Amino acid sequence: MSRAHQFNPTVLREYDIRGIVGTTLSTDDARAVGSGFGTAVRHAGGANVCVGFDGRLSSPSLADAVIEGLRDCGLTVWRTGLGPSPMLYFAVHTLDADGGVMITGSHNPADYNGFKMMLGKRGFYGEAIQALGRTAAAGAFASGPPGDLVERPVLEAYVDRLARDYRGPRDLRVAWDAGNGAAGRAMELLTAKLPGRNILLNGTIDGRFPNHHPDPTVPENLVQLQQAVASERCDLGIAFDGDGDRIGVIDGAGRIIWGDQILLLLARDVLARHPGAPIIADVKSSQVLFDGIAAAGGRPVMWKTGHSIIKSKMAELGAPLAGEMSGHIFFADGYYGFDDALYVAVRFIDIVSRATQSLAQLRDALPPVVNTPELRFPCSEERKFKVIEEVRARLAASGAEVNDIDGVRVRTKDGWRLLRASNTQDVLVARCEAPDETRLARLKDAVNDQLDRSGIAPPKF
Repeated sequence: MSRAHQFNPTVLREYDIRGIVGTTLSTDDARAVGSGFGTAVRHAGGANVCVGFDGRLSSPSLADAVIEGLRDCGLTVWRTGLGPSPMLYFAVHTLDADGGVMITGSHNPADYNGFKMMLGKRGFYGEAIQALGRTAAAGAFASGPPGDLVERPVLEAYVDRLARDYRGPRDLRVAWDAGNGAAGRAMELLTAKLPGRNILLNGTIDGRFPNHHPDPTVPENLVQLQQAVASERCDLGIAFDGDGDRIGVIDGAGRIIWGDQILLLLARDVLARHPGAPIIADVKSSQVLFDGIAAAGGRPVMWKTGHSIIKSKMAELGAPLAGEMSGHIFFADGYYGFDDALYVAVRFIDIVSRATQSLAQLRDALPPVVNTPELRFPCSEERKFKVIEEVRARLAASGAEVNDIDGVRVRTKDGWRLLRASNTQDVLVARCEAPDETRLARLKDAVNDQLDRSGIAPPKF
């Protein structure tokens, strides 16, 4: 039976529990996660929990410890096995489980690991994670006769479901890169069911990530995929992050299609079937996306960054599609409403197959803008939210056009600029977008001016 346990204060994040194995995260922590989350499931009237894990070297031992904690609470554990996070979400939905725990370090470096959780079919985040920490600190865990451990592999059923929604009439040549992450085996099984020519990279699951780090938002991690697209004369390339819930796309010309551009191409297709529907995107997304959703007959909704927060807003509004700049994209149109990069890949290549233009031509048709990447720069946990409040107050006093749903996003005749505090790290985040470099420079100067006024060293744009 688990005893009272104190977590390192850095591991209880907004959307998950995450730390550095051997430094801020251990099997004792994992056992306490199992007992703390199991207590929440028991209090909600639940009796069973699905558990899955990614390919990191530490994941099997952490999974065993989580399972021990869950069983100590009297819960039956359905072990779904090694695979991507969306496979665990799929298991919770299709097995009608009362909860789910995914052991994964997501897109973080190899020495990280953590836990993503679902209570019923909804995310478990924010205050619920803080409450888990308090339960553990008090040792106030539920107990009962040890629960059963049942093997419930779902990989084949999951892949069959992914492949079902591909109906493209034209064969494509596609390069795929799993980055040696947890999506590798599912990628291999899925592409065997798809037509056309599929070139697979780094499909072997290896928690050391020997070829490149699996984070498709970082351009250097897409170089190998770009080379394959060029050498194999592919129509496009698809990349996944370490646990398969974030997607990256390369067009036939070797250019990165960013998360908000992917979402716009998907939204146009979805809105053809759901005219007037809300489509949700986070505050870091391009104005081109929000304008494009409106032009396609949809209702653009700008919302806070964070996959759990986006999923909750999606359910609240009944939105058929949502997404983030980070490559988390959520389909409720024909699917379950969670972020699944493998499923998004199927829907995306289906659209490209049906299009009369190439993906490169579809990208070229988007309104041209220049923008900064998502810039992250240090600011202490104690200071970061206060800085945003200071900036918000100054902007309000100046009469600026501000959206403050998540930080401050300011729209001017030059374009827009964003400054927000990260919910998961001790950093501030900035991004700017304009029609040309001259106006972009003015937006950068405006961000730097606000940071200077709050005594924060500005980022190197």
